[in-house]
Amino acid sequence: MTTPQSNFLATAREQQALTVQKLVAILALFMTLVLVVPVLLILGVLAVEGWPAMTAGFFTEFPRNSMRAGGIFPALVGTLWLVAGSLLLAVPLGVAAAIYLNEYARDNWLTRTIQTAIVNLAGVPSIVHALFGVGAFVHFMKFGASILAASCTLAVMTLPVVIVATRESLQSVPVSFRAACWSMGATRWQTIWHVVLPNSGSGILTGIILAVCRCVGETAPIMFTGAAVMISVLPESVFDKTMVLSLHLYNITTQISGVPRELPFAVALALILVVLALNSVAIGFRMYLRRRKKW
Repeated sequence: MTTPQSNFLATAREQQALTVQKLVAILALFMTLVLVVPVLLILGVLAVEGWPAMTAGFFTEFPRNSMRAGGIFPALVGTLWLVAGSLLLAVPLGVAAAIYLNEYARDNWLTRTIQTAIVNLAGVPSIVHALFGVGAFVHFMKFGASILAASCTLAVMTLPVVIVATRESLQSVPVSFRAACWSMGATRWQTIWHVVLPNSGSGILTGIILAVCRCVGETAPIMFTGAAVMISVLPESVFDKTMVLSLHLYNITTQISGVPRELPFAVALALILVVLALNSVAIGFRMYLRRRKKW
């Protein structure tokens, strides 16, 4: 005869399911540690090795003695120039393309071709983008080797990321939201502008964050389209060349001898700090938008 308590005991099948669930959780934790621990070790090494060079002058001075001394101020400013320029070009175009593909376009050969082209564009190596930027922006559009040409090249590179992230965010907005607006007489564009986009802002910012990470870390595209090895004045317009942190790190690590040991580590740490700072602003704004979601 079974007792009342035995009716609530887990069966063998339930026990097996719980065991599998615990094993999956342990495996997920292990994989997380595999990803996080190396990143923390890298940051630790950069901080320990580069900290002696991380002075106030390191961030506010121009390079001296053929970049063997001095600071990274022009490279820091140039990096912000390129990130801002590429985002100003890529984000409006990427969001507009995603809106068209998700809200207006029909499922036909044209839209399928566009989607295939977007996927292929995301897989193109950065050196190919660099050669395209030289041909299209430096020579054909006659921008010359400049911030504008480099920003356009980076914008082309980051467009697929922005388009895919924006489209997935638009698709996450419930169809019932659109139907409610249409039933009240709103046009398709009014629905997109006042309902769909505000509720998909956090996903769009995710694409922007990924775009920022790629822009800051790229070297090949800007090396051929607008980056300078060393400058003595800050750029005054988008048609000037500029230093950038990624190329500066490449040069002092591989192209220049006699560089103090701590300097490359400090530049690498500064590059990571720039990425973290820009992403922190975007993540904070994304969290604010998520709290305002209607569902």
